[in-house]
Amino acid sequence: MKASAFVYPWDVNGDPEAPARVADLGVSQVTLASAYHSTRALTPRHPRHRVVTAEHSAVLYPPDAARWEGRVPRPYQAGDWAPGDAWGEAAGALARAGLEVSTWVVLAHNSRLGAEHPHTSVVNAYGDRYPWAPCIAQPATRAYLTDLAAEAAVRPGARGTELESLGWYGLAHLHAHDKTGGVALGDAGQYLMSLCFCPDCRGGYGGQGLDADELAAAVRTALEPVWRGAAPSDGGWAGVEKLLGEAPANATRAWRDETARTLQETAVEAVRAVAPPDFEVLLHADPVSYHCGANAGVDPAHILSVADGVVVPCTGGAALLTPFAERNRAGAVLAANLTVVSGMGGSPDTLAADASHAAERGATELRLYHAGLASDADLRGVRSALTGAVNRG
Repeated sequence: MKASAFVYPWDVNGDPEAPARVADLGVSQVTLASAYHSTRALTPRHPRHRVVTAEHSAVLYPPDAARWEGRVPRPYQAGDWAPGDAWGEAAGALARAGLEVSTWVVLAHNSRLGAEHPHTSVVNAYGDRYPWAPCIAQPATRAYLTDLAAEAAVRPGARGTELESLGWYGLAHLHAHDKTGGVALGDAGQYLMSLCFCPDCRGGYGGQGLDADELAAAVRTALEPVWRGAAPSDGGWAGVEKLLGEAPANATRAWRDETARTLQETAVEAVRAVAPPDFEVLLHADPVSYHCGANAGVDPAHILSVADGVVVPCTGGAALLTPFAERNRAGAVLAANLTVVSGMGGSPDTLAADASHAAERGATELRLYHAGLASDADLRGVRSALTGAVNRG
């Protein structure tokens, strides 16, 4: 089964041993970040540093000045954590080690954009803005995400791309000193707290026959028992319908599903328009269309008719593969994404068994998160698994 490891450019640049170390794991490919959100990352083996702080969302290559002249939103270039064409430098070194290279493109997740241009952000029923979450209903944001997808995906030397957060982002978000876990929201509460009430979304609800002011008030009323801890907010979509009412719940979902589907179609089409032949386009995806986040909620049948496949979170179990496998077509990629960093909840020592279980659920490939973050012991576990029961495809 083919395996690919996630890598940041700063894991490779300045460390002449990094490409061979990744290749020696037994992977045949790396998924190398070309556009990424803010982060603080360990680099446990790098000869020059041990911690890299990416201060804001950025592209890790020189953006096309002509493409972005005068536009808002537009991509930010990285600072000293990934200067110049950091992606191109790392990709070249990895390719010389015999590895195929794909781009890893984070899209609708950008805290700096929301801080500098608040109107671009999702705004909830209480009027709170989520600066990390650009609203994908806004025309300028959709145009930005589409062009960013094409530019960041099709870098020189890339054989394909993986598009992350190509859909709705909502309340859930890793954040410094986070204090949002005091009330268990569950699926239903997360959905209600992720509904956007910016002007474009308000108009979208109107197109579904809803009054936006009445809807926002209904969302606030529905959440009151949740804040008191008097009503559970789990139960999947049935829980959303119970809290909000069946008709308004389904109307909001219709608007949001259509908004995400059309953006995904447009972005994939834009990538293919500038990509070389046989360039592979995958989406990080969740098979429940109303889910938000890095793994965009999708309709499995629809997305497999649009993209070349999906990357599916499988750490802790491979159940999310099943809806994609049931609707798969010949040749589509179903990549099981497994965390192999023990300190982040991964289990490199059970990788062979986890990969086998994922294959039984329909996985055709593996994605391993994350070669640059893992300890030496974790990498030994990966190497053992990939040179044993799981070999490069």
